[in-house]
Amino acid sequence: MTTPKPTRERARPMSPDERRAAIVAAARPLFLEHGHATTTRLVAEAAGVAEGTIFRAFATKEELVDAVLDAEFDPQVFLDQVEQIDLDLPLEERLVVATSLLQRRFLKVFHLMTALGLTKPPERFRAEEFRRRLGMEGIARVVGPDADRFRVPPAEVVRVLRLLTFAGSHPHISDGRTMTPEEIVGVVLHGTLKEND
Repeated sequence: MTTPKPTRERARPMSPDERRAAIVAAARPLFLEHGHATTTRLVAEAAGVAEGTIFRAFATKEELVDAVLDAEFDPQVFLDQVEQIDLDLPLEERLVVATSLLQRRFLKVFHLMTALGLTKPPERFRAEEFRRRLGMEGIARVVGPDADRFRVPPAEVVRVLRLLTFAGSHPHISDGRTMTPEEIVGVVLHGTLKEND
């Protein structure tokens, strides 16, 4: 009597949204490396699918590029990380953690934009609603427990922190000398704390 071979369970088929997300995840490092020279054939190989599958998920290569940009600009992971910052940490430590997260986000976006030859974000990412979603309220929450130590409102502290992090992380604005989160927070605190604090 022969032992029956174990049957291999077929993997659950991906939903269209899951398939699109998997293709975007496979495409991102290719666009970072090759920019617009990335071919759909390369993306298909990286995603482990047929090239036709790419065009069933995305009508054109430009639509795929837009989807990669949408994923890169999506603030949700950043918002979730900011939400996890421990408010019991000392003020400076909390701000260094928040600035590290913000800088990491900026650098990822800068690198992808540079690879794709973009000098500014697409218009859809410059709207007021999108800027509000960038986590400034979350960082204001990080500042909140020490709000009375500042001579400006927490929203202004956050605005300065964001501007300095952006400028100090941008390869052209910073002359290639990226500021560390500790340096950024040091400048912000010494420029906004009340005297004798």
